[in-house]
Amino acid sequence: MKKNDFLFVIIALLILLPFIPLPIMAGLQKGFVYNPQYWLITSFIKFALLATMGEVIGLRIKTGVFNQKGFGILPRAIVWGLLGITIKVAFSIFSKGVPVFLDKTCHIKGMIDAMNAKDISDAISHGLGGTRFLAAVCISTAMNVIYAPVMMTFHKITDTHIVDNGGTVGGLFKSINMGGILGRINWNVQWNFVFKKTIPFFWIPAHTITFLLPEDYQVAFAALLGIALGVILSFAAIKGKAK
Repeated sequence: MKKNDFLFVIIALLILLPFIPLPIMAGLQKGFVYNPQYWLITSFIKFALLATMGEVIGLRIKTGVFNQKGFGILPRAIVWGLLGITIKVAFSIFSKGVPVFLDKTCHIKGMIDAMNAKDISDAISHGLGGTRFLAAVCISTAMNVIYAPVMMTFHKITDTHIVDNGGTVGGLFKSINMGGILGRINWNVQWNFVFKKTIPFFWIPAHTITFLLPEDYQVAFAALLGIALGVILSFAAIKGKAK
């Protein structure tokens, strides 16, 4: 392990520490990190830190370094923070709306009660374990089919925009050339790899686990998955260059 790798691991562990359910972190987590009163701020922070970490790891995989000129760690963190807020909103909409739809429209009973349970163990104790699992699969599927492709495409656009403007914070807030960037996206990779493979084989199963967790931990777990996203995007970029 190189010196820079060792330093990155130390920094990564320090960033992860506030999100790990340890007794020493209980006060901070109860008062702020997992306090729903501060959901807007904490959603921003969780994704700005954790998902950006994933992109940095992805860069390390592609290039052998954790940062380079024009990469733009700070503007990427800002974008991820804003996306994190939309992800939290999407969680709320789909986790509440899908069970109601299944219950009222599809007449699959118990969905609302199952998702109102604290977590999967609480649902099991009320005889709703299987229903909770089915609800989590349906919520994850709906969210990843409806919301995820839009979010992923927008993220691809902002990444390209950041690089086009030298990776600066000021460049981030310049007008985005939507048409030009959309024309430059490798849609073969975006569709055949990012959408067709990662959504059904990774994101739907991963977010099924997310919706089995207590609500307090769902956004943090989703942000942790952002680390996996960084790795996935690095492979997508490699595939795109190979085409």
